[in-house]
Amino acid sequence: MTTKDTAHQPVIATSPADRFDRYLALEARLVVSLRRISVPLLRGAIGVVFIWFGALKIDNTSPVSDFVANTLPWFDRAWVVPALGVFEMLLGLAMIVGRYLTIVCVALTCHLVGTFLALVMQPSVTFQHGNPFLLTTEGEFVIKNLVFIAAGLVVAARFNNSRKTG
Repeated sequence: MTTKDTAHQPVIATSPADRFDRYLALEARLVVSLRRISVPLLRGAIGVVFIWFGALKIDNTSPVSDFVANTLPWFDRAWVVPALGVFEMLLGLAMIVGRYLTIVCVALTCHLVGTFLALVMQPSVTFQHGNPFLLTTEGEFVIKNLVFIAAGLVVAARFNNSRKTG
């Protein structure tokens, strides 16, 4: 019969304090990874959405083409929607490429703030029964741009602080 030398065995942390310390160490490693990848992923996601939505406007297959054109009645609908599509695609490509992100994010924010004009120009389309708390599908489409504005500001702030593209 052989005996095992247990003096040199690794000690497994079993106390609640040890488990909590291991959790904190794991969380710290996860946060480091997330800080490294989150803004590039955010830029890529914004870029893909803007390229996609812009392409649909250029191709005149966007479900919001009429909505956009009716929001801007002083422009010729034959070119305003495709022009916005081109602009959106350029913004999307610029987000993915990652150059001049501060300027890109300012342009993105201005473009998105402009979408709120629909709430003023077409309240009967964006609100149910004129109630600003009861959005229609079109109203939700506009209001969700608050998330894109915030995301653009996060990208701009990160770029400005680090002078890196991601």
